Amino acid sequence: MSAAASHIRGRGTRPGAPTEVRGRVALVTGGSRGLGLLIARELAGLGARVSICARDTDELARGAELIHRDTGHEVSRERCDVSDPDSVDALVTSVTERHGTVEILVNNAGIITVGPLESLDVDAFRRAIEVMFMGPVRLTLAVLPTMRERGAGRVVNVTSIGGRIAAPHLLPYDCAKFAATGFSEGLRAELAGSGVSVTTAIPGLMRTGGHRAARFTGRRSREYAWFAAAASLPLLSMDAERAARAIVRAGLRGRPEIVLTTAAKLAVRAHGIAPATTARALALADHLLPTPGAHADTEESSGATEHAKGTPWTDRVAALGERAAHRWNEPRTP
Repeated sequence: MSAAASHIRGRGTRPGAPTEVRGRVALVTGGSRGLGLLIARELAGLGARVSICARDTDELARGAELIHRDTGHEVSRERCDVSDPDSVDALVTSVTERHGTVEILVNNAGIITVGPLESLDVDAFRRAIEVMFMGPVRLTLAVLPTMRERGAGRVVNVTSIGGRIAAPHLLPYDCAKFAATGFSEGLRAELAGSGVSVTTAIPGLMRTGGHRAARFTGRRSREYAWFAAAASLPLLSMDAERAARAIVRAGLRGRPEIVLTTAAKLAVRAHGIAPATTARALALADHLLPTPGAHADTEESSGATEHAKGTPWTDRVAALGERAAHRWNEPRTP
């Protein structure tokens, strides 16, 4: 076994032993802000040679500076749209030329559209699938041959509780995450014994400030209000730093799966034991969410998918999420 493979597989045979990552090449998609930024920061703090990618060059620059400020380690940054095959190929080529072959891949890039089915179009589903399913597939297939050749590697796929339980008003996101979860679980089975581990991370709601980057349809301000509150309240959401540490630890230890937040764990168990009851609960939740609004004004009932801004009231309810947005590079999108 090569020295590199030995490092990636971990020292000794102690079950659950963490992997030595100092000097290993790690690529984190969606690494400019939110959870991806925190995962990249965690890996950089452990001594990995980290590359982050995202679509926005300004966000990448700010994210790289934040990681350097917090860890003292430089990270490289690459502009990439993971929904574009050519962009993915260019990313892998650039990271390989700069640092060497990718040894740790974290598929984290994502987009989210919030709104009722009546206000969605086919493109919303297509965009979600391209970013959150085909993106991880393309990147994994691009780095996997070298990992298999070396007999070592870590792939961490950040999916979502939405990839196990389809929440209403999040259907494009749910569909893409279901596909990503299936890919991750099947990939692990096919790679068993190869030295390459695959970890499926299934987080529930986290306080990343990601509600600022979401897009909304239907009654956008009302959709924004419930989503921002749910992603910020302590009993429903989890501190993003703690989530990032747990995901990195699970990935380096080669765990098959990690489900984050107490609410998400309970929901997964309830769905497994009583799927019909869970379906009824989801239907009830749907009745409590905003309707498309046949008599609403044009702006509020528009089928357009746009960013939304909060009111002083929603910003107060989502105070923890807003604080996280300031800390983890989630700018208010105009």
